[in-house]
Amino acid sequence: MSPEVTPASVPLRQRFTRGLDAPICLTWELTYACNLACVHCLSSSGRRDPMELTPAEARQIVDELAAMKVFYVNIGGGEPMLRPDFFELLGYAVEKRVGVKFSTNGTRLTAEKARRLAAMDYLDVQISIDGAVASTNDAVRGEGAFGAARQAMEHLADANFGQFKISVVVTRDNVSQLDQFSEMAQHYGAQLRLTRFRPSGRGAETWEALHPTAGQQRTLYLWLRDHPDVLTGDSFFHLSALGEPLDGLNLCGAGRVVCLIDPVGDVYACPFVIDREFLAGNVRRPGGFAAVWRESELFQSLREPQSAGACASCGSYDACQGGCMAAKFFTGLPLDGPDPECVFGHGETALAARPADARPGFTVGHSKIDASGTPIAVPTPVRFRPSARV
Repeated sequence: MSPEVTPASVPLRQRFTRGLDAPICLTWELTYACNLACVHCLSSSGRRDPMELTPAEARQIVDELAAMKVFYVNIGGGEPMLRPDFFELLGYAVEKRVGVKFSTNGTRLTAEKARRLAAMDYLDVQISIDGAVASTNDAVRGEGAFGAARQAMEHLADANFGQFKISVVVTRDNVSQLDQFSEMAQHYGAQLRLTRFRPSGRGAETWEALHPTAGQQRTLYLWLRDHPDVLTGDSFFHLSALGEPLDGLNLCGAGRVVCLIDPVGDVYACPFVIDREFLAGNVRRPGGFAAVWRESELFQSLREPQSAGACASCGSYDACQGGCMAAKFFTGLPLDGPDPECVFGHGETALAARPADARPGFTVGHSKIDASGTPIAVPTPVRFRPSARV
């Protein structure tokens, strides 16, 4: 007689692949408003959307997340601290015991606000920085952004916030600075978090020039193996085909364990696929977020067993699972094809053979635009100089 199959007897990764009753965590972009114009911004942020969720609607989402027992929510943007009810919403989430981790460029994180954040429970803060030196960072995030981020770190440290996170998108220009990023985190008693650069949003136009080379990908893999304390959010599971898997589930969690709520309430499969192709529903519709998560046809399809497609004959498919869905989609590769950064070069071959019109059309999204509709750079409104602690 076959043993009874119970949830506990199913391997954890397999259970996650089938989807959960609620996401483990989700990303919630509070606003598209931003005072920077990072060249890799996954949501092409800049201008606030007039249909942005109201404070009451935002609190209703928190109520739903609490009822669904969502572990925590990643709050981002845009720059979330530009939203007028930012602190009120944080306080409401803490009151409902929904853990919050929010990402900020640091430009609005004053000493007073750092003390306010340090007094709150169930809260984590990520300061975004993409260079260990100003020249590298500001080439991506805008002049003065490095100094602003470092001063925000100073404020959090002085307020005894605790172990905040330093969040870095890995690019061709900063891979050589991994040790410096690690030293920066140690200096503040912070934790380093590395994220993969996906060709989403404005990143679709800069990915070719900024994504790490094949050699740099291998360097990154070996460095992560040697630094297991560095967080990645399972961002680099495509590198696990190089050998021993990196820490994490090593699978695409889109629509299975993660998703994104955007500033107007649209729900997407993951933060990196903000495209109508991956729109599952809207929280303003009957049933709210819970109905989208549990009943969306898109999410149901993502939870079905996926074909290995072009990767079926590769002995490393179980390790990398074919790579990142967003990276494939925005580079014009089929979803059952190889990751564009496949460590064996299959992605490069596929990119060279793709039709000229395979990539989805680029839109300016919520980028700041000039009179002709062309995206324009938004200068950092404050130009801080790093303090003596730097």
